[in-house]
Amino acid sequence: MKKIELEIVALSHSITQTHSYAVVLGEVNGLRRLPIVIGGFEAQAIAVALEKMQPSRPLTHDLMKSFMNAFAVELHEIIICDLQEGIFYSKLVCSSEKDTVEIDSRTSDALALAVRFGCPIYTYENILESAGILMEDTATTGKKKKTQPVVSSSEESVSPSTGREDLKTMSLEDLTTLLNDVLESEDYVRAIAIRDEINNRKKNR
Repeated sequence: MKKIELEIVALSHSITQTHSYAVVLGEVNGLRRLPIVIGGFEAQAIAVALEKMQPSRPLTHDLMKSFMNAFAVELHEIIICDLQEGIFYSKLVCSSEKDTVEIDSRTSDALALAVRFGCPIYTYENILESAGILMEDTATTGKKKKTQPVVSSSEESVSPSTGREDLKTMSLEDLTTLLNDVLESEDYVRAIAIRDEINNRKKNR
């Protein structure tokens, strides 16, 4: 069965389900999107790696990567291989000097590892066909939403409990203090929004 390569294009927070997040995968050189609901911990694990943040102590997926590196186990790719009753199933394709193995994994964990290893993400046509969203092609008349999305269309970008508007009213000094506080409490998704606001302020000086 032909594999279709995906890439992470967004990480969003659900306004309809408390503590629920979605990672949105996009078809490489294509218009389809595959949104997958994940937990808050896994969303932070993916966000930390995407934003290249350095936590004070290793997160679980950082520990897994260090463990695999220590024993010369390489992660070649992850494959989102099945979809049953709204639940995605994935596998890690790993190799050592002696063997190549496929290991079952939760999709959220597989994605968190894929970001850390920089390995490709794949799925199959039947999964994209049944759970994907066809985005509008602005170059043509385009089509939208070929199938029902896994995540409600009322998703919004990840934002901290201190919203973007609140951050804009804070001084640069207060933002820096707040950033240190949320990093200490390991609230990395919130830290990203604060850091972006600080960077925007510095650019506009």
